[in-house]
Amino acid sequence: MATQQRDVAAVADAADFVQRFTSAWSRCDPDALVALLDDDVVLIQPMMASSRGRSAARVAFARLFDLIPDLRATVHRWGAAEDALFIEFTLAGTFGGSELSWPAVDRFVLRDGLALRRVSYFDPLPLALKMLTRPRGWGRLIRSGFRPAFGGPRSDAA
Repeated sequence: MATQQRDVAAVADAADFVQRFTSAWSRCDPDALVALLDDDVVLIQPMMASSRGRSAARVAFARLFDLIPDLRATVHRWGAAEDALFIEFTLAGTFGGSELSWPAVDRFVLRDGLALRRVSYFDPLPLALKMLTRPRGWGRLIRSGFRPAFGGPRSDAA
């Protein structure tokens, strides 16, 4: 019986996190996303260097929003496993004068309702190619300080 109660609580915690995740992405605000993170968070994703800690995460999110100021996420579905939360969503915003979107799945490890570790999974090649074919966005890319780190998520990073 105790296991079942713990599982119900874990699913409720996951559902609460997904709701806060959805709300944070609707604001286009790095601070709203950082509020979801544990002080010791590790973020791993394609096209960007891994980061550790809330201040590094804030810098990374700020660069992303400098690049695509109207970037938003639409959550499609989520699922909780014994030790992880998975959220499937689409990121979309304007880059180089046109809509840019890509699907992603984030895997979270939560501690006390905050993300302790997030690994984002998406195919960076179509996104990079779209960005390269939009010269109107290149200036914003340079000014944002965004420096892509190509390759997929690495579990050993950070």
